[in-house]
Amino acid sequence: MTRPRCRARSDQDKEVRKTALLTAARELAEERGVREVTLTEVTARVGLHASALRRYFESREELLLELAEQGWADWRTGLTTLVEGRRMSAPEVADAVGRSLDALPLFCDLQTHVGLSLEGAVRLERARQYKTAATTAFDAMAAALAKTGAVDEEGARTVLTAAMSCAAYMFQLSRPSPTLRKLYDEEPRWAHSALRFREQLTTVVTAVALGVRRD
Repeated sequence: MTRPRCRARSDQDKEVRKTALLTAARELAEERGVREVTLTEVTARVGLHASALRRYFESREELLLELAEQGWADWRTGLTTLVEGRRMSAPEVADAVGRSLDALPLFCDLQTHVGLSLEGAVRLERARQYKTAATTAFDAMAAALAKTGAVDEEGARTVLTAAMSCAAYMFQLSRPSPTLRKLYDEEPRWAHSALRFREQLTTVVTAVALGVRRD
């Protein structure tokens, strides 16, 4: 990672520093999970004092919420690329949704925390900004899925809601603690479902897509 200048003087320097902080938070979250990210570690990785972060993000929650906001844009890009201009069946739509989320493990991890703590712990205007970005991405994906012919737009919204909810839960199961890994080694039948994130997610989303498909 390129370290920013010791002191951000210009707008460009400030943007570089903000990007560096987001990159550090992303790296730490990908290495150890969102719940383990601390402001002290983020600023240490960038080479700043912890107090310097407050000039860019008011809290750990705001920093992570920005990563989640970026994740919505990434999901929109990934999913629409997979389905754009194609006529698809309901199972094919479900497979595309599953693949698009499987490619974004950090986003799936963040979705667990967004509803539990992140969006409720920031200022009203920051929460509004996140909701606006998420809704814009969601609406664009629903419209893209409807154009495949497999589902109508209302059905597409149901598919995306189910996928997002299941991905948040199943992702946590697919990243077991050392204790659970040891347990799964001893009892493989319990690991059978927990460790198959994309396959399990796609199975559930397929069932939902078939249930709401356009006849």
